[in-house]
Amino acid sequence: MKHLMLILLAVFLLGACSSNDRYVQWETVPPETFPKLTAIGYAPLDTQPAKTQAEKVLMAMQASKLAAYRELAEQVYGQKITASSSVNEWTMGDDNLRASVSGVIRGARVVKSYPVGEHYVTELELDFAQVWAVYQQQNRPQRVKDVTYF
Repeated sequence: MKHLMLILLAVFLLGACSSNDRYVQWETVPPETFPKLTAIGYAPLDTQPAKTQAEKVLMAMQASKLAAYRELAEQVYGQKITASSSVNEWTMGDDNLRASVSGVIRGARVVKSYPVGEHYVTELELDFAQVWAVYQQQNRPQRVKDVTYF
């Protein structure tokens, strides 16, 4: 029994020493390619709720920019579709369709913003190299580069 206790104690001490005798070196792994997404947003000038033409242009600029951001969010995160239909006496009663998108877009830039006829247009670009750089500043995904045992 005494020998068994000594063997167990030796195994425990050797096992405890072996778990803390290494140094792990980490490195960041960039993706192989970075895509660029583009989106275009449109907004009508005449239907903006403003008194002067200059205010209408500013409101349309903002609305077209938001529409372009929504399109980018749809490309990155996808769109949630909810649909329902009802039939009453073999005829269509109600047919409802809802779409929504939710997400955070970082690193997009306005390429162009200009009026075209009765609309205002904003073109956005999302370069995933920029997105990756922003992500690296916040979160540092890493992999094992080297392990040194002592």
